This record gives sequence, structure tokens and C-alpha cells, in this order.
Amino acid sequence: MSAKNSKTFYITTTLPYVNAEPHVGFATEIIRADVIARVKKLQGYEVFFNTGTDEHGQKLFDAAEKEGKSTQEYVDFYASKFKGLGEVLGILPDVHFIRTTDTHHIQAAQEFWKRCNDNGYIYKKTYQSKYCIGCELEKTDSELVDGKCPVHPGKDLEIIDEENYFFKMSAFGEKLLALYAQNPNFVVPDFRFNEIKSFIERGLQDFSISRLKSKMSWGIPVPGDEDHVMYVWFDALVNYISTLGWPGNDSNFNKFWVNGTPVQYCGKDNLRQQTAMWQAMLMAAGLPNTHQVVVDGFLTGEGGIKMSKSIGNVVNPYDVVAEYGTDALRYFCVAELSSFEDSPFTMERFKESYNAKLANGIGNLTNRVMKMAETYLVEESERGVNGASGEKNTSVAVQIPEQSLTNEYFSLYDSYDLVKVSAYIWKHVEEANLIIQNEQPFKLVKTDPEKGKEIIRDLVVRLYNIARMLNPIIPTTSEKIKAAVKANKMPEEALFLRRD
Repeated sequence: MSAKNSKTFYITTTLPYVNAEPHVGFATEIIRADVIARVKKLQGYEVFFNTGTDEHGQKLFDAAEKEGKSTQEYVDFYASKFKGLGEVLGILPDVHFIRTTDTHHIQAAQEFWKRCNDNGYIYKKTYQSKYCIGCELEKTDSELVDGKCPVHPGKDLEIIDEENYFFKMSAFGEKLLALYAQNPNFVVPDFRFNEIKSFIERGLQDFSISRLKSKMSWGIPVPGDEDHVMYVWFDALVNYISTLGWPGNDSNFNKFWVNGTPVQYCGKDNLRQQTAMWQAMLMAAGLPNTHQVVVDGFLTGEGGIKMSKSIGNVVNPYDVVAEYGTDALRYFCVAELSSFEDSPFTMERFKESYNAKLANGIGNLTNRVMKMAETYLVEESERGVNGASGEKNTSVAVQIPEQSLTNEYFSLYDSYDLVKVSAYIWKHVEEANLIIQNEQPFKLVKTDPEKGKEIIRDLVVRLYNIARMLNPIIPTTSEKIKAAVKANKMPEEALFLRRD
């Protein structure tokens, strides 16, 4: 996460299609992006955090028609569900939420088209292709498995035979490889970077960037040609800069994109679009490229099958939070799901992790430490004789040393491996629990009060520092622990109740 401008940082998720309720796959992506945004704020950066919804394309047009609704009515309903995730998932309140049906985005997408066209990278031709509506991408025979898209095997491919506008992707092979060579950390993790480099080296094909309006009317009109609308990917990718006010109001664009470090989170099925197509499009428009792209794996449901709205094996984040709370879901998505590989998400696995790491881990540690602190770290002058009943017992907080989080802690985030970051924090949780187990300060304080209190004070400081490290991951819990330490009392309510 090195910076061109040490003062600013930009991070964005992909924009999910609004063709169904949100599921934990996208919840994981936005939570992880939120964690990084919070870390950068802790480091003193001015952060622009972007998310939103992708609201054009054949898939949405067909879904709205199936439900007997206008397409705008349909996307408005589901966009509100995705926007509501911000509060449910504890996302930073200043996150910017963009919709691709926003007036400014539409104008920005058309201006972007004009620039690519003026620079000679758009042309028109008649062609035939196989098209996966699920991916909203053309598919070559080599990409198919038994004649089907491997990502959406339940959907029949559409055969397109029409005149469309094309983007000259074939002109950018060497330019993309040069970009990658100049930026050895451009794609995280490395094996995804190798994957896209191999894709580029095999040769690039131009791709269609329009659809006939007579066949699919739900899209942004192509500038100068009312018979065509923009291909959904060409339109949607522009959101990463239209959200910053480009074009016209370029203050944020210059601050966060040109002079900052624009970072994009995406799933592995977005690898080609984010790391190749979008980068070539930026070059064609004469604009700076992204700084870095972080690629997640898929979530799998029961039976190891990719979690998918079309299959129906999804978990609704609203339901999980209603039962277990926001921080429980945030912890699981960050610490228990692989940062880059495919990971299983089942409620059984979620519950096991909740009990082991939250209820029996940080929750139990907080209760044990603060119970000892509340009982023994009090002003002696305020106690009655020998602790007699009726005593005036006023607790005082432990003095927490003024210190910053370590460089070691912050450097762990540079790889975007949030599982590794979480393991580092939980190592401190385990160390504190071992001190209690081995030293038994709750007993020692009765036979050697000074030594016992010294150990308890050390545990309180450790707990406070753990809470500070937890802030980006489970911010509400972090604040509750810090408040308990400052008041030198048990938390007002249990942090995580064990679920049997």
C-alpha cells in the first residue's frame, strides 16, 4: 500500500448486479475493503471509499420483465437492499455509494466513450459470438466446458449475430504487459497476477461494447448513435472515476486517482475485466491506470459448490447479522475465509468459529481481565476495613501508556492477507489467556497483592492494545473493550454469548 501521495488513499469494491438480494459473497468484499479503509485512516490518510450497484444490462432487463416490473422499478428496489448493507455490516458512514443509473455516471460513461472513440479505439462491425448473460461476457470455445460457461453452467449461451461497436483491445497487449512489468505488485495475489499475464500473452481479441437498442433497451445510449446502447461492462467500469466527479469536477479525481493510490477489490471472476479490460480502457481514454487490484476467491456453500444467486445456495448477510451481530460476521469474513482462495461458508462452520474465537476467545478474555480489574484495581483508601460490607468502593482505570500501533502491525496489511493479520491479533489474545492460566493472578493477588495487581495491570494494558488492533476488523467490539478499560469495569453487556 505504498503511496504516490502519502496524504490520500482510494479504495473501491466492484459494483454487484442488482438482480437479487445481497449475499455474503459481496458482503465479504465490502467488509474487507472497509477494513483496509479503516487501517489507512488510522495511519492518517484521507480516504475515499467507493461502492455501489451495477444497474444496466441484459440480465437485469430480463429479470425485471420476468417479475412484471419496469426495469427502473426493479433496480431501485434491489439497489436499496445493497445500500442498506452499509449500516448492517458496520461500514464506514462516509462510504460513497454510486449507482450506474445516476445522471452524472451516465454522462461520465458517454464522455469516456467519446474519448476512446476520438483516440481511434472504437469501431463498428457485424459479428457472431457466444455470450453468457450470467457473466455479461462473450465466451470462446476454449473457455467453455461441455458447451457451457463454467461459472454459470445452468444458463444457456446466447448467440449474438448483429452489428455492434467494438473496442480495440488487441492494441493493448504490449502496453498492458509493460504496465505489469513496471508495477510488480499490480495484482494481489501473485498467482492471479500470473494468470492475467498468461491471458495477455496468448493474444487479445477486440470485444463488443454495444448492443442494439431494439433488442436490449436498458443501457446508456451510445453517443451519436441512438440505435445502440453501451455494453454493460464498458459502462459499469467507468464508475471508478465517475464516483470521483470525473469529468467536470476533477478535484477528487486528481487528489485520489491521479495523485493517490487507487485500489480495487474484486472477485476472481472479475480478474479479466478489472486488470486488463479496464486498464486498457483507461489507456485508450488517456487516463492514469489503477494502482493495485486485490482479487478474492469464491465462497462455496454446502457441498463445495460456488455460492451463487442463480443456484440459490446463498447466505443472506441480513439474516446472519440479525442472529449473531455485525462484528461476528465481519470477523468471520476477514479471519476465517481465505483472503485469496475459494472458501466454504456454512452456518455450521460460522457457529464453530463464533464460539471458539469470539465467545471463548476475545469475549472470555475481556470478561476475565475486567472482572479482576474491577475487583482488585481500586483505590485502597476507598475500601472499608478488610473489605467490610458497606464499603465505598470507587474503581479507577489503569493508566494506558501513550503509544502507537506498531509498524509490524500496519505492515501486515500491505499484502492484503487479512487472515494473516487476524492470526497476528489472535496470537496476542492467546498469549493473554495463557498468562491468566499460568500465573493465576486472581489467586496470586490474595497471597502477594502487589505482584498479582502488577500482572492484572499488564493484562489490562494488553487487552486495550488488542482492542486497538481489532478496531478495523470488529470496530464496535473494539470500542466496547476500550470503554470498559477506561471505566475499569466489566462491559455493560456480554460481547459474544456462546451459542450451543
